[in-house]
Amino acid sequence: MPRKPLDEAAIRRRVKQAGQGHVFRFWNKLTKDARSRLLADLAEVNFKELQALIRKHIVKQRPVELPPDLEPAPFIPLPETRADRALRRHMHRLGGELIAAGRVAALVVAGGQGTRLGFDGPKGAFPIGPASGRPLFQIFAEAILAARRAYRASIPWYVMTSRDNDHRTREFFREHGCFGLPPDDVKFFSQASMPAVDLHQRRLILAARDQLAWSPDGHGGTIRALARSGMLADMAARGIECISYFQVDNPLVPPVDPVFLGFHADARSDMSSKMAVKRDPGEEVGIFCVSRGQLHVVEYSDLKGCPDILDARGPDRALRFAAGSIAIHILDRRFVERLAARGRSALPFHRAEKKVEYVDKSGRHRKPRTKNAVKFEMFIFDALPAARRPVVLQIDRAAEFSPVKNADGEDTPATARRDMLLLAARRLREAGVRVPQGPGGLPLHKVEISPLAARTAEELRALARRLGLKKVTRDLYLGPETG
Repeated sequence: MPRKPLDEAAIRRRVKQAGQGHVFRFWNKLTKDARSRLLADLAEVNFKELQALIRKHIVKQRPVELPPDLEPAPFIPLPETRADRALRRHMHRLGGELIAAGRVAALVVAGGQGTRLGFDGPKGAFPIGPASGRPLFQIFAEAILAARRAYRASIPWYVMTSRDNDHRTREFFREHGCFGLPPDDVKFFSQASMPAVDLHQRRLILAARDQLAWSPDGHGGTIRALARSGMLADMAARGIECISYFQVDNPLVPPVDPVFLGFHADARSDMSSKMAVKRDPGEEVGIFCVSRGQLHVVEYSDLKGCPDILDARGPDRALRFAAGSIAIHILDRRFVERLAARGRSALPFHRAEKKVEYVDKSGRHRKPRTKNAVKFEMFIFDALPAARRPVVLQIDRAAEFSPVKNADGEDTPATARRDMLLLAARRLREAGVRVPQGPGGLPLHKVEISPLAARTAEELRALARRLGLKKVTRDLYLGPETG
């Protein structure tokens, strides 16, 4: 179907009314194709929404005021007693029944690029397997495929991309045959983008003479992207009730966790979340809190300068606000439909100050040394106050959370691979296999286990017996073809 021609006059009127006429400063020097690209970019901008965001988050920006009644949120702790473990087994059965009935879908937020990691491509294509080099997408795909086989059920996987990486993500999956998953059960959809605005001049930033500077609208953009793309309708047609939501940068996350699903279903919750105890007061994760009887996540950037919260200790000297938000949720599909029906008011936008490359008045490309732009983002956890009967479940951090966010320091490829090694070594030891340790307690050899080789402790013990594996004496990757 031919694309409808762009109405230059109408676009120019909207731009002028919004006070953003500077975007045409290079118009007379642009080719016909370049002019079309600029007009196409401007046609995507909701100027009414943009003006409201500029007024709220730049012109009238106010310091974030935290509620005075903020208290730590209650959560379901890790099991300590026989009764706790029995309850978890019950929830495992309950969640397993949902999976087996085909009522569960996995959803990964994968709109980011690997730029901060020095990687040219979608972050999900980043190779992270310590022994195999498997990329993040493959690690998740194999876990989903293993669950499909175990429960003999379809588990559709929804992959949310962005305008920056949608094409390359789809190509990556095609090149790898969807990692063994049925192509019809891997569904791609793209989140919306928001134009970046100059921090001081409150004007749209040009990334090139014929192009605006764009950024994804945040993980909260999942809600409206699911609706706009038709993916919510696809889920309803498939009979999906629970959406297992996670982000692409955490190689330890179980994409479909029957225990978590069981707690969610048992509580008849609209939205459930996993939490990990914070490493220290300064760890850059949000915290689960309660205010006026509602569950919230307070973003870490809003807690800077609040030592009375960040450093607060209980009688046992443990952090009071220790429940860190790790971006793992279960969303009831009908709850997402209700949120999406609200349109633009589904979730609020937040302000994020960033460094954004731009072209100056002479058309030269510039890389700023300091933060020069405001990006507008939505956060998925802002849906929690609207959720009925929300559940917060504590996880074993060493088994489920080691994100790949930075090139150096904590939460890097190096720390994620370290944690993957430690987890695989722990599983092997529990299966009766000796794993010699090297300096710092790390395994002497690289070890890695695909869920397609052994998904559970019982399967790993059986595999070790079949292979005659009693001690790790070299780098070991237990992959799909092992044994």
